[in-house]
Amino acid sequence: MAQGVQKTPVLDRSQRRLPRHVGIIMDGNGRWAQKRGLPRSAGHTVGAQNFKKITRYCASIGIEYLTVYAFSTENWKRSKTEVRALMRLFQQYLEESLRDFLDENIKVRFIGDTTAFSPKLQKLIEETKRVCEHRTGMVLNIAMNYGGRAEIVHAVQALARDVQQGLLTPDAIDEQAIASRLYTAGQPDPDLIIRPSGEMRVSNFLLWQSAYTEYVVSDILWPDFTPEDLEQALDDYCLRHRRFGGVEEA
Repeated sequence: MAQGVQKTPVLDRSQRRLPRHVGIIMDGNGRWAQKRGLPRSAGHTVGAQNFKKITRYCASIGIEYLTVYAFSTENWKRSKTEVRALMRLFQQYLEESLRDFLDENIKVRFIGDTTAFSPKLQKLIEETKRVCEHRTGMVLNIAMNYGGRAEIVHAVQALARDVQQGLLTPDAIDEQAIASRLYTAGQPDPDLIIRPSGEMRVSNFLLWQSAYTEYVVSDILWPDFTPEDLEQALDDYCLRHRRFGGVEEA
């Protein structure tokens, strides 16, 4: 499924074919902290700072869509201390975004079931979406309380309600009908998903959308992942030939 980042030749970046949509599984915060004798929450704090830096960099080089995996439906199983620290971090990030990033042309969206969060955090999410509504730059999807299987279930339930109400017939349900009811409806599928930390699994991230996505796995933990590492992943992507299930012609 996934391939590690190889040391590829530096491409002519003025002529490089950039992916329209990049996904990042921001993994390795806890291990980064433990390697330094710090609490896992310290790793999440540094990881959040790096998220801001990488997001700005993606926007500056022309990425159209960026989807980051911030908190999965399975992350609730972590210790209460770690979950509370993450919730405080989300709140702090959104408050800072509303205060400091008003001039940035990044349209922030949230994918996942945000109704599970506190009323204060939900209010910040809605305010962030409102402030970003008319921006025209890169779309940033922040996956919070997100799971790929839960997303597909949510889409199927929406289709079932439409059938029940006579708005749709079962025979009319096709791939496009399902895609149009996903959290990412109207967006292109990810061309590239990057997973720092070296873990070789998809972790329930964008399961439907990533059917033909290219993966790059890096051994670098997320807090240490730099714009240079991102460029290396982009170079790796550009050297691949995407066949989308077809056969490469001789």
